[in-house]
Amino acid sequence: MNIPKHVAIILDGNGRWAKKRGMPRNYGHTAGAKNVEPVCRAADELGIKYLTLYAFSTENWNRPPKEVDALMKLLESYLKNCIKTAEKNHMRVRVIGDLSRLSPRFQEKIRELELCSKTNDGLNLTIAINYGSRDEMLRAVRRIAADCKEGKLNEAEIDEARFSSYLDTWELPDPDLLIRTSGEQRLSNYLLWQLAYSEFYFTDVPWPDFHKKELELAIEAYNKRDRRYGALKEEKQEEYHV
Repeated sequence: MNIPKHVAIILDGNGRWAKKRGMPRNYGHTAGAKNVEPVCRAADELGIKYLTLYAFSTENWNRPPKEVDALMKLLESYLKNCIKTAEKNHMRVRVIGDLSRLSPRFQEKIRELELCSKTNDGLNLTIAINYGSRDEMLRAVRRIAADCKEGKLNEAEIDEARFSSYLDTWELPDPDLLIRTSGEQRLSNYLLWQLAYSEFYFTDVPWPDFHKKELELAIEAYNKRDRRYGALKEEKQEEYHV
C-alpha cells in the first residue's frame, strides 16, 4: 500500500459529538484533545512521516468567549503534557499560526515544546493554532515586501519555492492527503497554498471517534486515486516540478 508521506487533518465535530451525548461542547473538545495521541501513534505505525492538525483557526475567536477561553486552556494544557508525549513517542512537534495573539505563557510553552522535541526522529507533528491560510499568506507577503525594501530579496527572485519559504510550513513537504472529519466538505481557510495537489477525504465520523481504522480507510481511499500533477502521473512530479 502507498502510504502518504504527509497527512493534514481538520479536526471537526467535537461539539456535535458532545451534544449527541447530552454534554456541553467543551466535553467534546476535551475528548478531541485526548484523541490526538492515539491518532499520532496510529500514523506513526502506518508509516506516515508528517501529520498536521488544525486545532484552532483565526476564525475560532468568533466563538462564544467562554468556549474560546476553555479551548485556549485546553490547548495550553495539552502542549504542556505534549513534552512528555513527544519524548515517549520520539515525535518532533511544531506549532504554526500567528502566535502573537496567544498569551506570553502559552508562547513560552510552545517554544519549550519545540526546543525539547527538535532532535526527535519519529513522527513530525505540526499543530495549527490561531492559524488561517489567508492570514499566513498575508504575513508572508509582508515579510517579502520588507525584505525587498531592505535589499535582502530581489523581486525577480520571487517564485513558488521562494514564496513557500516564507510560509509557516517552510520546513514541511506539502500534504499528500487532507482528511476532514464530521461530514463537512470545505477547507475552512486551511493550508490553501499547500493543498494545491493534495487528495481530499471527507468522513462523517466526528474527530473524537476517528481512530486507526478510520485513518486506514482514508489511506485505502487515497490509494484508489490516480495521482496526477498537471496531467502528469505522480512518478513524474519530482522530474517536472509541477
